[in-house]
Amino acid sequence: MECGYASMMRQNQHAKKCGIITYRFDTDMAGWCARQLEKRGQLAWHSLCAINVHKVCVKGDIMALAIKQESTPVASFDQFMLSLRDPDSTAPIVSARRFVDALHIDLQTLARQAHVHRNTISRMPGSESVQRFLREALRVIRAATEISGDVQKALYWYRNEPLPVFDYKTAEQLVSEERADDVLRYIASLEVGAAG
Repeated sequence: MECGYASMMRQNQHAKKCGIITYRFDTDMAGWCARQLEKRGQLAWHSLCAINVHKVCVKGDIMALAIKQESTPVASFDQFMLSLRDPDSTAPIVSARRFVDALHIDLQTLARQAHVHRNTISRMPGSESVQRFLREALRVIRAATEISGDVQKALYWYRNEPLPVFDYKTAEQLVSEERADDVLRYIASLEVGAAG
């Protein structure tokens, strides 16, 4: 659980440490506070987090508001990669089990995507065919993360977003068809389009 606190006007460092945030009172207090938080980028209504107001105290024209933001901490791609390292192996390989956990799929689905027998995933996760597939998938997820800025959004896109230019197949399906380079070119074109 991660706590996020925002303020327009902090009275002192203690208030900042305690999570007490002060705002000027407004007729539409809740809406005004939400707009101030959103303007500062500290509250995004579209984000996947729950916002709970824990304490509201109004004294004169000052309102103190304590907010606790509950969310799964967004990891960087580097942290995500570290989480995929196989702890049981001295070899520098990606853990197939950790990969399936991160993508919420089962080992049999991974075996089908990597075009290997289901026993290969559990008995020989370091095999070249399994590792090649995992590396290709991670290349695409990395590129998607660089555009979205969020590993979880990139994983969702990778698994679920139908891509019109590829006959509405997902990036996951395309990587399984050994078309990771096509997906990477597509992502690069999105990046250029967003920048240009």
